[in-house]
Amino acid sequence: MCFSQATSKGDSLSRDAKEGTNYRDFRLSITQALGDQLASALADLEPAPLTVENLGELDERPGVYQLYRHGEFVYVGKADKSLPARIYKHLRKVSGRRNISLAEMSFTCLYVAEDFSALAPEKLLIKHYKDRGEIPWNNNGFGNNDPGKRRDETVVKANHFDNQYPIDVDRVLTTLPRGFVALNKLLPLASKEIPYTFRYLKKGYGDAYKAVIEVPESPTISRLFEIIAAALPESWQISLLPGRAIMYPDNRRTYPSVWRYYRGDQIFDVDPEIEEAGEIPDEEEHDQENS
Repeated sequence: MCFSQATSKGDSLSRDAKEGTNYRDFRLSITQALGDQLASALADLEPAPLTVENLGELDERPGVYQLYRHGEFVYVGKADKSLPARIYKHLRKVSGRRNISLAEMSFTCLYVAEDFSALAPEKLLIKHYKDRGEIPWNNNGFGNNDPGKRRDETVVKANHFDNQYPIDVDRVLTTLPRGFVALNKLLPLASKEIPYTFRYLKKGYGDAYKAVIEVPESPTISRLFEIIAAALPESWQISLLPGRAIMYPDNRRTYPSVWRYYRGDQIFDVDPEIEEAGEIPDEEEHDQENS
């Protein structure tokens, strides 16, 4: 018979050195085994095009999923409640970017039990793939939420998803009301349709949003920003960062990584400051209610 007991570090090394043909330590990594099984199950699936129609076929259940671009695996994530709702957020994000198309994207997913989420299945998959040097978008800020005003002055890194695939302001908006609309009614509607963060002041804006503007039929996002900026008081501006648009009465200050400003009836394109490639931290979701 044999048994194990607590030993000092030195004793442990000595014991390991004495391993023979009839005894040795056995260490089982349950989390590694789970990660390997999840990866194997996902590998057996055929990626489907990332479309609203395909997401509509999914059940509203928790699970893990993988995204592919041109058939190459790029991202792994999880949904605590609804796989289609979570994956749709990525569909919407990609749809509003330049240098990339939804036609290039596909996905696979696995339903998992709700109590399984406590084991952080996506982290098991990330660890599994990182050991093989894969999942580039899990390291480039693709899955990050809007961090809020505190990060508007941060210099964007060259390898960040937002720098590689900046927001598209030439996209046409189709659901906005046509004709004369007050800004306080228009802004939430515009924010809902624009497929990336459009963050604007929601408290303490005085009479600024009482202005009434004329919305043309199917304007581009850029054209809408022009019209809105022209109706705002002089201290306001709309600023375009690589991954979001912001609108504040900030006395027309400059931001390091902004590439365009809408000020009054003028548009200013500038060269953004971009930091050399490096590690990109995860951002926690920020409550925008008080922005």
